[in-house]
Amino acid sequence: SAIPEIKSTHSLVAKHVTKEKWDKLSGIVTKTSGFTLAKAIACAVEFDNQHCGIYAGDFDSYRDFADVFDPIIQEYHGISADAKHTSDMDFSKITGNVNPDAPVHSTRIRVGRSIDGFGLSPGITKEQRLGVEKLFSSACKKFPEDLSGEYYPLTGMDEKVRQQLVDDHFLFMSGDPNLKVAGMERDWPEGRGIFHNKDKTFLVWVNEEDQLRIISMEKGGDVLGVFKRLANGIKAVGDSVKAESGKEFCLDEKYGYVHSCPTNLGTGMRASVHIDLPGWTKDGVDKLKARCEELALQPRGTRGESGGQTGHTYDISNKHRLGYSEVQLVQTMSDGVNKLYEEDLQFQKKYFEFPEIKSSHSLVAKHVTKEVYEKLSRHTTATAGFTLYKAIACAVEFDNQHCGISAGDWDSY
Repeated sequence: SAIPEIKSTHSLVAKHVTKEKWDKLSGIVTKTSGFTLAKAIACAVEFDNQHCGIYAGDFDSYRDFADVFDPIIQEYHGISADAKHTSDMDFSKITGNVNPDAPVHSTRIRVGRSIDGFGLSPGITKEQRLGVEKLFSSACKKFPEDLSGEYYPLTGMDEKVRQQLVDDHFLFMSGDPNLKVAGMERDWPEGRGIFHNKDKTFLVWVNEEDQLRIISMEKGGDVLGVFKRLANGIKAVGDSVKAESGKEFCLDEKYGYVHSCPTNLGTGMRASVHIDLPGWTKDGVDKLKARCEELALQPRGTRGESGGQTGHTYDISNKHRLGYSEVQLVQTMSDGVNKLYEEDLQFQKKYFEFPEIKSSHSLVAKHVTKEVYEKLSRHTTATAGFTLYKAIACAVEFDNQHCGISAGDWDSY
């Protein structure tokens, strides 16, 4: 068939799916789940906003369509053609922890895992998806005490249970356009569900973007404790699945743990904290992004990948997935967060100490007392990210203001 028009013209798919490669590979159908190159690149064809634009439908996809996947993976992750991936979950190698004084709200570390012999989410057949669910729901009954809990299938879920999972921010939803076009929402919600332990600190999502998304989380900044639980949890899931079925997780010596999205290959790990950085916010979000880049970190707003920035709380996570071990990535995140916190305190000193108001006869000089400033100076408005310091800038800068204050949005008032 003719090569399709790729709407995401700047994507890695547009660069690496050439006519020659298309002609060579478009007729191949994978053995495990009957996946094709056309299905793999569906998002890059359908949408114009993809950076990568390709998914694997099974472990075979990475081998059968290697002429396309290999260069994309190498370019995205910055690895050489002969690179090998090493996994290391030994939490005893982590040194130090996040500074207990740092204003960290919560810590979350997740990985993805795929069980050999079943398709990956974009290509998995209905029978295979139900097979993964059956295998996990049986395996999770063998977890050790601190990880033991309950599996909640999405099909036929009780409304009270559903509402509780929504309130806990545990429930994954349908309707993501990318996942839909990639084929990940076929037969929704069948074969999908959520497991969590009694303390709600260990979760497994079943058959969302990956067969298994294993998550360890808790309030506060004990990164080491969260990683330790994750390591024990992955082992418990792996051991239970093996005892139940004799099957192992899909592991490739070059690409590490196999995921449906090639951007997650390697560790598939995202280790993150939610932390308040008012000083960095004041200095500038673009500067924070550049600093995170230097520290091999990725900053996001606290409403997820596509959510905006609210106030001065950031989700800070490791940037890399492949070419580094889990221990290295957690260490990088922990050390980097400590560095950002240290620098934040310096910016707070610079920006939040009471400024000298040059317009000494202004209304600002009269009404912005030291007490008022200390109470309000750290606040950032929701609409425009405005601060008191920005509001009184003219009274601070000039000596001729009568009023000396401006609002940056309705919230300022």
